[in-house]
Amino acid sequence: MANHYLDFERPLLDLATRIEDLAAMQAAGKDIPEKNIPAEIKRLEVKRAKVTRLLYRQLSPWQKVQVARHPERPHPLDYILKLITDFMPLSGDRQFGDDPAMIAGLGRFNGQPVAVLGINKGKTTQERLACQFGMPKPEGYRKAQRIMHLANKFKLPILTFVDTPGAFPGVEAEARGQGEAIASSIEVSLTMDVPIIATITGEGGSGGALALATADKVIMLEHSIYSVISPEGCAAILMKEANKNTIPQAAEGLKLTAQDLAKFGLIDEVIKEPVGGAHRDADLTIERAGKTIAAALKDLKTDKHARRQKFLGLTG
Repeated sequence: MANHYLDFERPLLDLATRIEDLAAMQAAGKDIPEKNIPAEIKRLEVKRAKVTRLLYRQLSPWQKVQVARHPERPHPLDYILKLITDFMPLSGDRQFGDDPAMIAGLGRFNGQPVAVLGINKGKTTQERLACQFGMPKPEGYRKAQRIMHLANKFKLPILTFVDTPGAFPGVEAEARGQGEAIASSIEVSLTMDVPIIATITGEGGSGGALALATADKVIMLEHSIYSVISPEGCAAILMKEANKNTIPQAAEGLKLTAQDLAKFGLIDEVIKEPVGGAHRDADLTIERAGKTIAAALKDLKTDKHARRQKFLGLTG
């Protein structure tokens, strides 16, 4: 059970343990002198809901990082399977091979044909290893470019779902042109004649995220993060050591929360998560994301010049 609770959620773990113990006693027909078990369970459940609201009302940036990385948080593939009907995945970059970390394909969103891109973190250990824990390689970003060009040709809006700690940092990725692949993805996004809507569902890490988030409208989940570097990397570089003291400081200084980024005008909208985070009610989270994306797509007018102005400060 402890694996499902973050460090700062210890009070919730204690309450959940007590509730489960009482429920087990009730199922076994046992009794507690001078205590009504059903009433006590109800009291503890009310207390758990109250404690959850209080904890998540005042999360620090570092705590939000932990929530954004929660292993049970819905991943881009979950959003795609729930929101996109008739989804047809497309594979390969037509140059080197396929990258399972990059989901790409065509489908229908509320009946409207769309192109879809997302970063796959995987759920099981085997899937995570195959997807490099959600870190695409150059062929993944080149596959994304191929799908964007396809969408542009057939006038399909592009929906992207981002959850990545960053691009894959291995030697083989660098040898195959990782930096160029990311830069080209950004440039292709800026030249598209169709609307692009990006939703950051968990981690938005560095250029690996920006490659799919150079969009007309950038939406973030309430407890997602978006930053040029991870708090651990920032602490290691700027503070010379990444530890339990420097990492939270780095998270604070990076201003990586959805609330900070909305305040600075770097993103366009924040989707409210269920109390306790997206991992506590994935279906409701995905439903809210779908409604937000639908509203954005309805009101959005394609203007690649405005998109370039937004990201580059240029009109050409």
